[in-house]
Amino acid sequence: MTKEEGAFRTIGELSKELNIKPHILRYWEDQFPMLTPLKRAGARRHYRPEDVETVKLIHRLLNEEGYTIKGARKFLASQRKRPVMVENAPQRFPEALPLAESGFEDNSLILAELKSIREQLSQALRQA
Repeated sequence: MTKEEGAFRTIGELSKELNIKPHILRYWEDQFPMLTPLKRAGARRHYRPEDVETVKLIHRLLNEEGYTIKGARKFLASQRKRPVMVENAPQRFPEALPLAESGFEDNSLILAELKSIREQLSQALRQA
């Protein structure tokens, strides 16, 4: 009997579905803070659909792509920090400045402004 796509799965069901031993799944929960299945009475784990996708990604990174646990953890953390692109979202940035056709001075001002923006973004990332 297979469950529907969006159904919660117990550790045993997920283990059989993905051919991963339950103790490996429990170990991954310790190693990957973003993997947090619901724990019900008696500490029974129930994996949500997003947990199942995270387990599949961890499995692929470790067993197919050759990542170490530390490398996979960094990869997953970087994925969580990426902004989500929303279709038809309002544009927040002013129109791009056109590069001057000629004249080194105009382009140097634009370049200086871009470097300033890059530094501001770098500082914001360090604080995040």
